[in-house]
Amino acid sequence: MPWILSGLGLVILLLAGDALVKGAVNLALRLGIPALIVSLTIVAFGTSAPELLISIKAVLDGAPGLALGNVVGSNTANILLVLGIPALLATMHTSQCDTSKSYNFMIAASVLFIGLAFRGVFDWLAGLVLLGALAYVLFDQMRDASAHRRCEAEGLEEPEGADPSMPSWQIAVFLVLGLVGLPLGAGLLVDNATIIAQAYGVSDTVIGLTLVAIGTSLPELATTVMAALRRQADVVLGSVIGSNMFNLLAIIGIASLVGPIRVDPEFLQFDLWVMLGASLLLIPFVFLKKDITRTWGIILSALYAVYLVVVLV
Repeated sequence: MPWILSGLGLVILLLAGDALVKGAVNLALRLGIPALIVSLTIVAFGTSAPELLISIKAVLDGAPGLALGNVVGSNTANILLVLGIPALLATMHTSQCDTSKSYNFMIAASVLFIGLAFRGVFDWLAGLVLLGALAYVLFDQMRDASAHRRCEAEGLEEPEGADPSMPSWQIAVFLVLGLVGLPLGAGLLVDNATIIAQAYGVSDTVIGLTLVAIGTSLPELATTVMAALRRQADVVLGSVIGSNMFNLLAIIGIASLVGPIRVDPEFLQFDLWVMLGASLLLIPFVFLKKDITRTWGIILSALYAVYLVVVLV
């Protein structure tokens, strides 16, 4: 039953997150907020809402390992799994978009995150540092986008979920479903994932790194698979980089303001370095303008399979 309830919680989280994005985007556009600002803020927060709610719930329930495992595991999965599996289906032409600046920000965010982790705890001070870095990144992105110094394929002028013809009542329904469904789904997933961890004698950290991390990466995986099949994967790399950066700075930044998040020593010895190593694997695609071919897809997917085996064993 805990497995079924965990799956139900995950489904509710994903559907509620999608509903919140659609409702918030169309409400903001209806109020006259520029589409660019909506894309860089509301959509980013909305698509990360499941991870954020899970992390906050985990902190409140005294399972900080689940919160950290969710973020670190999701970042590793985003690179090795979300980029690897679609590449098995078709070459992703990620070389067509310049993501070097965003990638440098992501590496800087990763180094900052690891440095703060060695303090042994993510407290309110660490949270403010992470959120301060996020504010700088968002400001820089908005400034660059306003000056039209971005890759045209990023599609910032048409935020995901935007529908000018959507009636007001439908916007309200999406908002209510999102606001009610997110905490409900997070509660189901966190509570039952913890029960599973206890039943199998594994830590909540391992559950966060595997079950929860893969689950919350499913929307990104579905998106990249469809993009690969349609030969429209030009911005996949940029999306993964942005998602990883947001996970590190926003989710743990906000969750650490709710309560202190103790860092498991295993994170410092292994998982954080795997996350950083996976991030560095993107160098050929970012700076050398290489496409993600099927060969790379096999390599990335195999590395993730090996990582899962090491974590679970």
